[in-house]
Amino acid sequence: MKAVSLLFAALVATLGMASFSAGAADAALQTVANLNQNKAGLGGKTISAQGKVVKVNNGIMGRNFVHVQDGTGDAAKGTNNLVVTSKQTAAVGDQVTISGVVVLNRDFGMGYSYPLLIEEATITPKK
Repeated sequence: MKAVSLLFAALVATLGMASFSAGAADAALQTVANLNQNKAGLGGKTISAQGKVVKVNNGIMGRNFVHVQDGTGDAAKGTNNLVVTSKQTAAVGDQVTISGVVVLNRDFGMGYSYPLLIEEATITPKK
């Protein structure tokens, strides 16, 4: 009986940790505007954000470029868009959660320069 009680306690603790981790991940989501405004301190850090896919360019330099907007930021200042590179892709109109590494001032040449780029991202469709 003691073994069953210990097993139950371990199961409850594990489930509690899982729900805590999910809550912590949700709390870490950032808005597109916030990422653009605070980019200077984010270089090299892994971030998560959500939004709607507004543009996709697949198969460029061995990666897919996905543009995500969440309704925050200023279009005139260019702070309403988040450019993400990934081996994964999405379709325009998809609602997604992305997670990747912040890279600052990435210049691919030929006029393709990004003050803020999220690289090596995972793209997860929202249901």
